[in-house]
Amino acid sequence: MIDVHAHFAEEGYDFPAEWEKLRAAGVRTVILAADTLEHAAWHAKFCKEHEGAFFTVGVHPEFAATCAFNEVRPRFLSLAADEKCVAVGEIGLDYHYEGPDKAAQRALFEVQLAMADELGLPVQIHSRDACADTLAILRAFHGRLKHGFLMHCYSYGAENLNDFLGLGAYFSFGGVTCFKNARRALEAVAACPMDRILSETDSPYLSPFRGEKNTPANIPVIVEKLAEIKGVSPDEMIKTIRNNAARLFPRIQ
Repeated sequence: MIDVHAHFAEEGYDFPAEWEKLRAAGVRTVILAADTLEHAAWHAKFCKEHEGAFFTVGVHPEFAATCAFNEVRPRFLSLAADEKCVAVGEIGLDYHYEGPDKAAQRALFEVQLAMADELGLPVQIHSRDACADTLAILRAFHGRLKHGFLMHCYSYGAENLNDFLGLGAYFSFGGVTCFKNARRALEAVAACPMDRILSETDSPYLSPFRGEKNTPANIPVIVEKLAEIKGVSPDEMIKTIRNNAARLFPRIQ
């Protein structure tokens, strides 16, 4: 099984116990997503020491107002050159909190999309309460998304899924699908084509068990729920996700 989006850097996990726990659960591949270059560097070191661990490089929109990308570009490129760096991310737009610098977020998103294209890497996208602007930017960059992109922790429901799908998106779903009141998430999973679906935890956030710290060891619970929604066996879902992940993130092979 595979977790295409988790966070370990400075999240208080107990290693090696946490790694042994997720391996015992049958999770063979974990992609560690960056929100800062400092965390990408932490993940890069971790991945060198752990078989089946990979990472992404990118700056989260939360830090757009303070990120001078031209200054950090050399470090970004150095991290992206690591053989275990499989994508640029997580990057995108987040308008959830009051007063975001939308112009700065859009500029940072666009420059990192351009970098991904130049580097030949897929993209992991964070988009919260910013559906229209995310789609507008992706449409403008459509010709430069040929290496693929993932809508991580997809939250816009079935009604917007085809808009992203038309641009070539993959979609990852996590613990929210296990919540009793997650109607929109369940509808999105049901509408998502099998060849575009992936599993994630977004650890340490969004555990399928409310009030608990999330872990990639919860992937079996999430995969079982995805299989139930799609009306297939867990084994078929595991195989499908593995094939989809290998297609989108060829460096994990």
